[in-house]
Amino acid sequence: MAQLINAPTRIQAHGTLPKIIEEFVGRVNSKTPGVSIARMKSPTGWEEPGQTPEFDEYSVVLTGTLRVTTKAGVLDVHAGQAVMTPGGEWVKYSTPGGAEYIAVCLPAFSLETVKRDAD
Repeated sequence: MAQLINAPTRIQAHGTLPKIIEEFVGRVNSKTPGVSIARMKSPTGWEEPGQTPEFDEYSVVLTGTLRVTTKAGVLDVHAGQAVMTPGGEWVKYSTPGGAEYIAVCLPAFSLETVKRDAD
């Protein structure tokens, strides 16, 4: 049966500046462990610690630029583009000019499986 999701839940973000995370589907808002879908609103200059997550992440950039740093190099993902980052590989996200994007994690994001670098 179809289930309406009336509104997202705001989630506390990690990183250097306040970032808005609105989870529509996931462990918090819909109690869905298999996938998370969230809208990210990230200010200019935001960055978070590197991580080696146990989940795959797919991000679609709506506005601005999402910078994705991996051991292989740096990708600047612009509005209208998307990026896929496989679980088990080190990655660091930042928004040098600010960005709004949709992030999908399979399985759903969790603090236990994100495996952030030590600060």
